[in-house]
Amino acid sequence: MPARSDERRILLMDDDEMVRRVVRRMLEKLGYIVEEAREGGEAVELFRNAVAAGRSFVAVMLDLVVPGGMGGKEALRLLQEIDPSVRAIASSGYSDDVSITQAEQSGFRGAIGKPYRLDELRRTLAKLVGA
Repeated sequence: MPARSDERRILLMDDDEMVRRVVRRMLEKLGYIVEEAREGGEAVELFRNAVAAGRSFVAVMLDLVVPGGMGGKEALRLLQEIDPSVRAIASSGYSDDVSITQAEQSGFRGAIGKPYRLDELRRTLAKLVGA
């Protein structure tokens, strides 16, 4: 079920608290409501609960590499089981990560390499959600 038209909600998953804080501010500046997760398992649970409550997300941003936790690729597979139309952006600080350059083959609809600027985030989201 899509998010209500008056809400532009994004689920942000990253293991680095500072990254989450900075990206949250960027997303809020762009007019999004942000929910955060530290790793993929937490993101899947938040997503599942939101969908069940009829408050889905316009997009999810998933960090690909989460030491000691579920990373973005595995989380995306589980999110697609809940909602096959989930719009996911891969995020990684590793520029040589295959999924950043081949995000669509991994099931992502977009990709962004860290660190990124507000204008890069705006463009990536505009391609994905048309806003």
